[in-house]
Amino acid sequence: MIRIVLFLLLIALAAAGGAWVVDQPGDLVMSWGGLHLSSKQPVILLGIIIVVAMISGAILRMIWNVPGHVRRGRRERRHARGRHAITQGLLAIGHGDSTAARAHAETARRHAANDPLALLLHAQSAQLDGDRAGAQRAFRAMAERPDTRLLGLRGLFIEAQRADDPVSAVMIAEEALKVSPSSSWASHAVLGFCCAKGDWAGALSILDNNQSSGLIDKAAYRRQRGVLLTARALELETLDRDLSRESAKEAVKLAPTLIPAAVLAAKFESEAHQVRRAMRLVETAWLAQPHPDLADAYAHVRLGDSARQRLVRVETLAAKTSGHIEGALAIARAAIDASEFAKARAVLEPFIGAPTQRVALLMADLERTEHGDSGRARAWTMRAVRALHDPVWTADGYVSDRWRPVSPVSGRLDAFQWQTPVAALPSDKGSTIEPSPFEEAMLAPRRVEPPREASKEPPRELASEPPVAAPVEPVEVKPIEPEPPAAQDNAPVPVLEAEPAPAVSIPPPESAPPAPAPLFRSRTDLPKAAPAPIPAVIPIIRAPDDPGIDEDGPVDEFAEQIGPPKAQAGGWKGFLSRWGS
Repeated sequence: MIRIVLFLLLIALAAAGGAWVVDQPGDLVMSWGGLHLSSKQPVILLGIIIVVAMISGAILRMIWNVPGHVRRGRRERRHARGRHAITQGLLAIGHGDSTAARAHAETARRHAANDPLALLLHAQSAQLDGDRAGAQRAFRAMAERPDTRLLGLRGLFIEAQRADDPVSAVMIAEEALKVSPSSSWASHAVLGFCCAKGDWAGALSILDNNQSSGLIDKAAYRRQRGVLLTARALELETLDRDLSRESAKEAVKLAPTLIPAAVLAAKFESEAHQVRRAMRLVETAWLAQPHPDLADAYAHVRLGDSARQRLVRVETLAAKTSGHIEGALAIARAAIDASEFAKARAVLEPFIGAPTQRVALLMADLERTEHGDSGRARAWTMRAVRALHDPVWTADGYVSDRWRPVSPVSGRLDAFQWQTPVAALPSDKGSTIEPSPFEEAMLAPRRVEPPREASKEPPRELASEPPVAAPVEPVEVKPIEPEPPAAQDNAPVPVLEAEPAPAVSIPPPESAPPAPAPLFRSRTDLPKAAPAPIPAVIPIIRAPDDPGIDEDGPVDEFAEQIGPPKAQAGGWKGFLSRWGS
C-alpha cells in the first residue's frame, strides 16, 4: 500500500515538472561541434537529452557489471557440475559401485565443497569402502554445521554401533535427543539404554516424551508403559513392595493381557485376600494367551488350599480354552500333586503320540510317582531329550528362561513373545537320534494277566509213577598218558574236554511225597532272548626271550570276588591235584 502511494506521488511530481517546463518562455539552442540545434519547444530537446543520457548510463553499467557476470556464470557452472557429481555419486552408492562413488565424491568436493549433500556423499562413499576413519571425519564435519548437525550425529551413532562402543553411541543419542526431542532413533536408543541399566524412571519420562511428540500412538503408549511398570514391579518385589504393588496394579490396568503383570498383580491381590479380583486378572490374561505361570497363579490364588481343591480350580481355568495343551499340562500337574493318576493319564493321552518335552517329563514324573517304575521314568526322560520343544520367551531369535522388557539383541521394547523358537520348528529331515530298543520296551503298554484258575489235574512234573533208575555201568579207569612236549613256551595250552560222569543209580523211595508247586514261574509276555555267542579266545603271543610275568603275584581281593571261577586243570596235573586233595 505504501509503495502504491509513493508511485502515485512520483507520477504527480513528474507531471507537475513537465507542465512547469512547458509553461516557461524562450528558445533552447544546442551547439556541439558542427551540430547546431535550436527549438522553440525546449521540451522536445530536453527529452532527447534524457534519452541519450539513459542509453549512455545503461552501456556504462553493463560494462561495469561484466566481471560480476563472469564470476556468477563460473560459480553456476561449478555448482551444476557439483550437483551432477552428487547425483551420480548417490546413484553409484545405490547400486554398490564404490569406485565410481569415490570418484564422484572427489568431484563434488572440488566443485561444491560447502554443499551438505557433498559431505553426505563423501561419508557414504567412505562407509561403502570400509573407511571408518574417513566416514567419522565426514560425519564430524557435518555435526559441526547447524544445518546438518542432526544428520552428522546420526552417522556418528551408526559408526559407534559398528565399532561396538555402546557408551559413545548412547552419549551421541542423548546429544541428538537434546537437539531434536522428536528424533525417533535417538529416543529409541536412549530408552533401550535406560532399560538396560534399570533406570525405569528415565525410561518412563522418555516414553512420555515420545507420546507427546507424536512418535507413538495411544495404544502403543499404554502397552509400552505397562511393560516398563511391570519390569519395575518385578525388580522391586523384594526391595520396595509398596511401590512394586502400585506399579503392578497400574501395569495390569494399562495392559491386561501382559502375562507377567497379570501374574504379579494376582499374587498381590491374593496376599490381600482379594481372591475374586485375582482370579479375574488371571482369567483375562489366560483367554488372550494360556501360559503355565498363569495356571500356577490361578491354582495358588487362595493360600492354604489342598491339592484336590487346586485341581478343581485348574480344571475350571482349563475349561475356558478347551483343547489347548497348556490347560492339559496344568491339569496333569495338579492331578499328580493330588494323586489323581488316572486323570493325569487321561489328559496327557492325546499328546503322547508326539510329545513335547514337558509332556515327556510329566509322564516320567507320573510313572515314578504312581508305580515307582524307575525304568519307565528313565525312558520318558530320555525321550524328552529329542522331543518337540515347548513355547518359550523369544525375541529376535534370542531364547530366555524368563520374560524381559527389552530385547538384548536389538534393544526393542516389548519384544519377547511366548512362542516356539525358530530352531525348534518341525523339519522334513528325520530325527538324528533314533529310539533305542530299551525305550521301546519300557514304553510298551502294560499287560495285565487275568488270574489263573487252579487246575484240578496234577502237574506233569509230579507223576504218580516213580522214575526208573538207569542201570549202573562199571567205571573204566584209563591209563595216564604222558603229556606231549610243547613246541614253544608261548603256545596255547590245549583244553581237554571233560568226560561225562558215570550215572549212579539211586534206589527209589518207598513212597514219594508230592513235590511243592514252583515258587517262580516264567512270564509269557516277555520273549526269551537267544543267548549271545561266546567270542573265540585270542591267545596272547609273547616273544621267545620274554620271561613273562610272575603268576604268583600279589593277591587282589577284588579280582577274586569279581573274576570268573578258575576251571579245573586236565591231564596228569589235574589227576595229581585231585589225588593230593
